[in-house]
Amino acid sequence: MTTDAGRIFFFRKRHRLADDDHFPRPKHRRLHEPRFLFDAVPCCLLRRPPIPPEAGVSAFDMGNFLSNACPGCMPKDGALGMYRDWTDASKDARDLTVATRDGVGLGHGVLSRRILDPRKAALQAVVPPWEKREPHYKDALKKARLPDKRLGELEAEARLQKEKLDELRKPKEDLSQFLLPLTAEDEEVVHDCLYGSGSSNQVLVLHESSNIEISKEKIRCLRPHGWLNDEVINLFLELLKERGLREPKRSLKCHFFNTFFYKKLACGKNGYDYKSVKRWTTHRKLGYELIECDKIFVPVHQRVHWCLAIINMKAKTLQYLDSLGGNDPRVPEMLARYIVEEVKDKSNKEIDINSWTKEVVDYVPLQQNGYDCGMFMLKYMDFLSRGASLSFGQEHMEYFRKRTVKEIIKLRAD
Repeated sequence: MTTDAGRIFFFRKRHRLADDDHFPRPKHRRLHEPRFLFDAVPCCLLRRPPIPPEAGVSAFDMGNFLSNACPGCMPKDGALGMYRDWTDASKDARDLTVATRDGVGLGHGVLSRRILDPRKAALQAVVPPWEKREPHYKDALKKARLPDKRLGELEAEARLQKEKLDELRKPKEDLSQFLLPLTAEDEEVVHDCLYGSGSSNQVLVLHESSNIEISKEKIRCLRPHGWLNDEVINLFLELLKERGLREPKRSLKCHFFNTFFYKKLACGKNGYDYKSVKRWTTHRKLGYELIECDKIFVPVHQRVHWCLAIINMKAKTLQYLDSLGGNDPRVPEMLARYIVEEVKDKSNKEIDINSWTKEVVDYVPLQQNGYDCGMFMLKYMDFLSRGASLSFGQEHMEYFRKRTVKEIIKLRAD
């Protein structure tokens, strides 16, 4: 073949490969093509959006975010899956550290000695034939007579499970006193606060003793799909304190820390920082000491999620409640250190914290969407501060949001 003929051949070959008409394709899309599988799936499920920057502000509304991120579709789970992804991502970003050989001690699974001569190491591992050894049955008998620490752990676990079962078997309380219907006048006031016209900076109420003021913009976090902000939570806690003083026979003696306490305690320069919160609980400010309380409530904000920790002075337990069923063991550890130093400093008494129980309360009502964690936390405190069981659920959250608006406007928790 000549050079010119070869050029013509290869030119024709390339021309045929580039020609779309040479390989005709079906004009109609076939039913088995994979594109049809995604037509009915909402775009928010194909690609979960990352945590938005506005999630940290006080007026974040989950419903508005979903409508903008995925127009025309609303997840059937109330964005619970997306919210779980956000909470997991925030935990990973906060907790994930890289351990190096220089930064941490070697664990049991790491060979810590350096073997220079493998033959010498092998000879050292072999028992010399002239060394007399006890029979295996005597060695096993000695080990069997030693006290097994696991028995004590299993006994404590069995006792804890029995307490949980007893709690679950208790008859449901009558919720009528906690679910009193709002009057027509209250409904009108609530609707005007949440949806009425007027300046968003208009101050609706001022709590004088705590100097917390609630504007229209702040209280609108109690709309459906809204994430609760610090001002609304802290004012409601002040109302719970006042209710305990007003009705001592119907309430336990409780102390409610505000939403900034745990941040101050746990986020110092070296992590735990008791000095930054030492003056929060002087007898002059409170009129009592924490050792006199039955329960101490500590709101915990996990970046995009509200949880609750309880220092139960009466039962000597450190409890952690999460409406997503999660767990953060650092929180009870942090509060255990705090209560030991606090009682020592204010009451000059020692607490044997090793005898206390750390408990993740997993028989609590759980949220079924991505925006009611703050309301669940408030209701945990509301019910437990009165000694009531947590006999409510997701179906009551819409009512509790309206009732919280009413109680904040009237500056009285019922």
